[in-house]
Amino acid sequence: MGAASVKAAKGMKDVLPTGVEEHFLTGFWDKIIQVSTSVLEGHGFRRVLLPAVEETRLFARGIGEDTDIVGKEMFTFERSGDSLTLRPEGTAGAVRAFIEHNLDRIDPVQRWWYFGPMFRAERPQADRYRQFYQIGAEFFGVASPYADVELLLLLYQWCQKLGLDSVQVGINTVGDDESRKAYRDRLQAHWQAHQGELCDNCKRRMHTNPLRVLDCKADLASEALKTAPDIMEVLSDASRKHFEVVISELEALEVPHERDPRLVRGLDYYTGTVFELTAKGLGAQNAILGGGRYDNLVEDLGGSPVPAIGFAAGVERIARVLAQQKTRHPGPDLYIMPMPGAHRRALQLADEVRSFGMQVEVDVSEGRLKKQMKRADRQNAKAALVLGEDELVNGRAKLKYLDKSVENDVELHGKAICLALKEMV
Repeated sequence: MGAASVKAAKGMKDVLPTGVEEHFLTGFWDKIIQVSTSVLEGHGFRRVLLPAVEETRLFARGIGEDTDIVGKEMFTFERSGDSLTLRPEGTAGAVRAFIEHNLDRIDPVQRWWYFGPMFRAERPQADRYRQFYQIGAEFFGVASPYADVELLLLLYQWCQKLGLDSVQVGINTVGDDESRKAYRDRLQAHWQAHQGELCDNCKRRMHTNPLRVLDCKADLASEALKTAPDIMEVLSDASRKHFEVVISELEALEVPHERDPRLVRGLDYYTGTVFELTAKGLGAQNAILGGGRYDNLVEDLGGSPVPAIGFAAGVERIARVLAQQKTRHPGPDLYIMPMPGAHRRALQLADEVRSFGMQVEVDVSEGRLKKQMKRADRQNAKAALVLGEDELVNGRAKLKYLDKSVENDVELHGKAICLALKEMV
């Protein structure tokens, strides 16, 4: 009897071209990354690559010691006397890099984006994993409400280009320091009067971080949450004016949104505008991205006072929405199936078509045509071309469009095939 096979660690998932749950198929992830790159870089954001491991104190100071993430969910270990942590989110590390390389003093206006794995030691459940992937962006150096508007417009366009058709935009403000202090006092008094309706976690939170009680899922239907005070009652004039500009500009730009007075986000560094995009069909964990302003975080971590706003999106959840919508995950533009004696020309032809920016796969298995055609279909190829002796002699072949059940007679030349493929899009 052989040794037991080794499997992925609990809460960790493989992303593969085939053989996994649909939302872990590479094709969906590639689409998300490609659209993200196009939209973000189209708005002037530039990609950064940051360490997956940081000093533990960065997250304790940046995210907040009273948050569940820092208190319960970090992968932390000791090495050579240093306490190190696998990053549970991306913003703290981005701010650390921003300060470490003196950009807070010499060039504070920066637009960054990133893609990579994050880690949280929580109980794995639907769409909550111990290793998960995020696409995030940070916009440093601009306090204007128009930075908030641009980021929300970008995210709306991003969802449209991904083909997400069931997304809702929730928006709120947690105000400036003055507003949050007044709001904390009101909330604490309210929770104190209703503590019998709160879960055990919220009974603790109402003293340490009363805003976080608003984010509780266990107490969602309680009278305490339904009757909680609204921050608009204590919002400072400056915060009110900022938020009103954001709302009015989103309306003018026809970005659909809805104010959610209970939206506070789960991290302590947020100030001012906060937002969350949710999707139908994901159950209780329905947020696909969230973000907001964090105008104090750069200074809190030792830098100069620099305002900032950002977001992070969960790739697994977005991929699940695409899969539920029956979105066809992208495959190659062309799948070439050579018969005996045609492999050399097939490889040459594939390179000719690739030179025009097309993705081409050649089946070099030497299998029967029926098996090759089945593989072309499994690969979600847009079109397939059989290359045999007759096609080589005549210099022409049938280009079959697999999702349209039609075919065209084309010249065996890269440009002619590329034009035919583009005409069928």
